[in-house]
Order: sequence, then C-alpha cells, then structure tokens
Amino acid sequence: MSELLPPFQHFLDTHSDEVFRLLVALVGPDQADDCFQETFIAALRAYPRLREDSDLRAWVLTIAHRKALDAHRASARRAIPVAEISELDRRSGPGAGEHDGRLWSAVFDLPGRQRSAVLLRCVGELAHRDIAQAIGCSEEAARRSLHEGLSKLREVLPCA
Repeated sequence: MSELLPPFQHFLDTHSDEVFRLLVALVGPDQADDCFQETFIAALRAYPRLREDSDLRAWVLTIAHRKALDAHRASARRAIPVAEISELDRRSGPGAGEHDGRLWSAVFDLPGRQRSAVLLRCVGELAHRDIAQAIGCSEEAARRSLHEGLSKLREVLPCA
C-alpha cells in the first residue's frame, strides 16, 4: 500500500525554506516573495489531484521554477525602476554579501536553460530527471545544459 500524502501544511513547512532559496537564486530577493506565494498557491490547488507516489520535493521545485520563468517573462514586459539603467545590480542575487558576487553575475550571464539547470542542480539539488522535467526537455538535454553551464562557469571563474 502506498503512503498517503501528508497534510498540506506539513508539506509547506517541510519545503518552504528550500523553495524560497531556489526562488531567490532564480529571480532575486525582490521577486522571490511573490513567486513563493504563487508557487504554493498553485501547489495548494493541485495538491488534491497529486498521486500518492509523487516526489513532492521535485514537484514543488518544478512549480517554483515555472513561476520564476513567469516572473522573468513579466519583468521583460515592464519598465525597470532604477536610477540608472546601465547600473543594474546583479549582486543582489542569492546570499549577496556572503557569496562572491562574480560567481552570481557569471551564473546570471548563462543562457536561460543552462542557468536554470545549474541553479536547479546546485541550489535545488535536483536529479537530472527532475531538472529535465522542470525545464521541459529530455534528461540527456538537461545533463548537457548542466555540463555546458558548469563548463562556462569554470572558464569564467577558474578555481584558485
């Protein structure tokens, strides 16, 4: 007999920190709160229809990734309220101040699919299969995107 789904509140409590960290990495701290709320609203709506044998962690991180993509698409359509457009601060990424700003800048400079694969693997710790599901490609394509993204990061930021 398969295990029953936990109550939604328990599911939320278990995965909220990890989802928020991933969203900060994907969209930055300014948009992470909105994406977080949208992620768990979507999860709440779909939760009753979820199969009992589903990987809840991969499922909710996939929803979060899709909400981050929606946020990126939406931000491309609206004006950016900054004092000087040429000075967008990419260092406001995850853990600004505690991580090397050059690393996050290099991650954000990766092509979209590679950036998503790297963040889902390194921040979300998802398996290749789950990364493929989240970004909508084959497992082999997800592996390739991750490999190419990590290779580009190594070129830009070689280890000391």
